This record gives sequence, C-alpha cells and structure tokens, in this order.
Amino acid sequence: MKIKTNIISAIFLLFFYVSNAQFVKEHGQLGVLGTQLVDKNNNPVVLRGMSFGWHSMWPRFYNEKAVSWLKKDFKCNVVRAAMGIELGEKSYMKDPQFSKDKIDAVVKGAIKSDIYVIIDWHSHNINLKEAKEFFAEVSKKYSKYPNIIYEIFNEPDYESWSEVKVYAEEVISVIRANDPKNIILVGSPHWDQDVDLAAADPVRGFDNIMYTMHFYAATHGKDLRDKTDDAIKSGLPIFISESAGMEASGDGPLNIKAWQEYIDWMESRKLSWITWSVSDKDETCSILKKSANSEGKWKDEDLKESGIKVREFLIKYNAED
Repeated sequence: MKIKTNIISAIFLLFFYVSNAQFVKEHGQLGVLGTQLVDKNNNPVVLRGMSFGWHSMWPRFYNEKAVSWLKKDFKCNVVRAAMGIELGEKSYMKDPQFSKDKIDAVVKGAIKSDIYVIIDWHSHNINLKEAKEFFAEVSKKYSKYPNIIYEIFNEPDYESWSEVKVYAEEVISVIRANDPKNIILVGSPHWDQDVDLAAADPVRGFDNIMYTMHFYAATHGKDLRDKTDDAIKSGLPIFISESAGMEASGDGPLNIKAWQEYIDWMESRKLSWITWSVSDKDETCSILKKSANSEGKWKDEDLKESGIKVREFLIKYNAED
C-alpha cells in the first residue's frame, strides 16, 4: 500500500512539474471574460508569483537566471518587473536605457522559462509623456508574445480617479496600436485601494483590461476585501499585482493569520496575486538576505521569514491548479 501511495505521489509531482514547466504553452493568450482572467480556451486561470523590487535599487536580481530560479524553486507562473520611474540613481527618468535593459532581462527570462511577466511602470505619479514613449516601444517589441502583461501605473497616490482614467486611456491607446490582445492592468487612487472609484466609472472601449488592488495584510483588513468584492460584483475585473503579509510600510512583523485570510479570499474568487518583493533591503517585505546570490540558487539561510513563507504558499497553491 505504501509503495502504491508513493507511486501516485510521484506521478502527481511529475505532472505538476511538467505542467508548470510549460505554463504559457498550456494556457496561451490570456483574456478577460466578465471579471475573470481566462486562458486561450476561456478557462479560468490564476497567476501566482513574485514581484522584483525596484530595478533602480536592486538591479542585481534583474537577470534571466533569477527568473528561472523563481519558476523552478518557488514555482512562480508569473513574475513582475518593477521598473522604478523616479527613485534611485538608475531610475527610468535618470537612465532610461539601463532601465529598459533590466526590464528586458526579466522579460526574456520569463519567455525562456515559459511563464507570464508583468512589465510594471513602478511610479506613484503621472508621467504621461514618458509612459507613452516607453509603452509604445515595449508593446511593439513584445506584442507577439502571450507572456506579456502591462501594468501602466503601479500605485497612484494622491491623483484623482478622473486624472488616472485620462492617463490610462492615453497609455492604453498607445499599447493597443501595437498589441491588441495582451492584458493591461490599471491602478486606482490611494495606492490601489480605491477600486470602488474605478468600478463606478471604468475605462471604456478596450478589451482585456483589469484593475489592480494592493494589500499588506497586517495593515489592510476586511474592509478592503469587502470594497473589492463590491467592485467585482459591479463588473470590475481585479488583479492583485502587489501584496504581502506585513504592514503597508513593508516592515514590522508578519501577520500570518491575516495573510492567510487574504489568500483564502483570493483563492475562493480565483484572483491572481503577486507578492512583494525580490530584494535584500533590511525590511520584512524584502524576501532575501544580503547573502543571496544575484542569480538565484537561494538556500533557506538566504531567505527571510517572508521569503520562506511565500515560497510555501506559491508551491502549495500553484500545485493545486
């Protein structure tokens, strides 16, 4: 009986690793059906993975081997390349070519690893001219790849929804001129908390648009989940493009119970979720210690508590699909 059980377990693991190894090949072109992210066959699909930290502060992790490790060891089926727009000496505003090179490395790594990748314009402010130029270039370059997801405004902070919406409409138009299909993610005011505002007045005239909600479980509670539920019920497709289990500052102790409550909520609604972040800053949300190799191959002793926990979550939930 034990031998039979072991054989069944081995077959399951083999199936999981093979299907995980060919994730984009299996699911192909993503779309939005109602409020649900779906694959090429219109079947619901849930993306779960890691966001890199700001490229302008932790560029050493922006390489193909790190992406490959996140897919192989964390079982990510998506990664997020967070291109810092203003902050850091190597920000997009100060060094656009360096910035594009770093994003390209992650995108190429994701394509090679056959997982999805979010190209994230990681800013809290409107920089319309620069955003249109950047997304015109990358959408032309990568439109033929079903791996690509565009996140056009990471976290508006004090902008009104009307300002964000006008910005989004212009950037989406630029992307759609080159790429008519790949998913586009739109942020909302108050660090992606005010999804109710977007739900009341969504962007019209474009397909495959989703809206981001961000949470940090030790700060944000049931009120944010309820607000998001109401937005979904009104027809707004939601994608959790940044989240974690500590305070919104990125620091403080993990609240595992609150984090699990959020994951249970997301899983029950088939919401995709990304965890922040692949970086080695001295803070709770940075999952790596300074000892971590730039190209992956991280041992348990290279991972902080948040890294060990999110790895557990990703392996568990991506195996259940």
